[in-house]
Amino acid sequence: MSASQHAIDLARIAAGAAAEVKATSITAIDVSERLLITDVFLVISGSTDRQVRALVDAVDQALAKVGCDRIQREGYDPSPHWVLIDYDEIIVHVLQDEDREFYELEKLWGDCPQIDLQLEEERADVARGDVARAAVSLGEEAVSDS
Repeated sequence: MSASQHAIDLARIAAGAAAEVKATSITAIDVSERLLITDVFLVISGSTDRQVRALVDAVDQALAKVGCDRIQREGYDPSPHWVLIDYDEIIVHVLQDEDREFYELEKLWGDCPQIDLQLEEERADVARGDVARAAVSLGEEAVSDS
């Protein structure tokens, strides 16, 4: 059994929000066959404490907009080197670059498939000015000018 489509969609929404805040790296891992507690690990990295906080806040806001509330968050204060956010179907790990290199979560979970986050398509939509399509890909409703 692989990750549910809903979990994959939530991971894509969270990844899109992290990309907007200039995450240095974003990877999604389908852990559904190895863990009973969640379907997806989303691993995001930033270069500083400030950027890690901004990434966590952006992910929280994006998922809240689509009705996915955080269950628990660990590591946000006082110095966020590795913040873990539990949304049930997905668990988001936001790490500083040096911590991500040290812990190598992708290597630890290397036997699990990675998920295509489709970030390139979303960026292309925004670059073309197709804001409505980009908003839909993030789970937001497009705003009409009329």
